[in-house]
Amino acid sequence: MSNPGVIWKKVQRPLAMSLLCGALLASLSGCVAVVAGGAISGTLAATDRRTLGAQTEDRAIEVKGQIKANNATGDAGHVNINSFNRRALLTGEVRDDAMKAAVEREVRSIEGVVEVINELEIAGPSSYTSRSSDAIITTKVKASLVDAKDISANSYQVVTERGVVYLQGRVTQREGQIGADIARGVSGVMKVVKVFEYISEEEWKTYQPKPANNSQSSSS
Repeated sequence: MSNPGVIWKKVQRPLAMSLLCGALLASLSGCVAVVAGGAISGTLAATDRRTLGAQTEDRAIEVKGQIKANNATGDAGHVNINSFNRRALLTGEVRDDAMKAAVEREVRSIEGVVEVINELEIAGPSSYTSRSSDAIITTKVKASLVDAKDISANSYQVVTERGVVYLQGRVTQREGQIGADIARGVSGVMKVVKVFEYISEEEWKTYQPKPANNSQSSSS
């Protein structure tokens, strides 16, 4: 069977380019583009440092959280929910502190959520232009992470709001610093906020791809 780590190295750059095209299309159409093929999705899941159960729960938290947030804000707010390993990150804009607290309360009530990181700003909803710019910045950061050596880009989740880049993921302190430094170097980034779940170097070793076994004898 092919090594998931090797497969990921082969597909990560084309995937980043596909995501960039998706972000550009999203900025023109005003909707969120999802770019993922079956084989690539399977590889991403295999190299993700979350369990498959956590990945499934994160998707459910995001969907449920978005519905609850929209109900809590109506047209007076713009909220994005991004969950990584059951830790829900709230970004966007709300009308006042009461609405900010209401959104957090609604998301915190979702089954499976272990932590809520509330980064909502008290401000009017961001403009279409601002959101389009954020989508492009996110993809630039992801592409830069793909190009970096000594880290796995799939270990990071990138969210951008009004030029502020939020980095999630299960990473070591070293990986977290490298990822933050890379994000800071991307044009348009105003600030980088690290909301990582840190792991030890020993745990990191367990996620590294195992060398392919080439000892099989070939038949004559």
